[in-house]
Amino acid sequence: MDGSVEFVDCPAYMDERGTIRCGLPAEVEDRYTMTSTDGPLESARIRCPRGHFFNGPIEAFYWESQPAGQPPARSASPSRAPSRETNGQ
Repeated sequence: MDGSVEFVDCPAYMDERGTIRCGLPAEVEDRYTMTSTDGPLESARIRCPRGHFFNGPIEAFYWESQPAGQPPARSASPSRAPSRETNGQ
């Protein structure tokens, strides 16, 4: 059994215009695989301290904060599937 805890930034919007995000660390409570027309999709259920909770593809819970062309900085996790990005470009 893996005792590590994974966190992502909470993606909840805090205003009506959709410009301010919660951003608190949201704990990944469960990871699971969903089927899709493109094949298996790694998904998760997350919850932040303010009570926001989401279910969806794990990729949707990582914010793109790097310039275009650079992969986002993520902590390595032994349970994470390898990236589908290609090298050499």
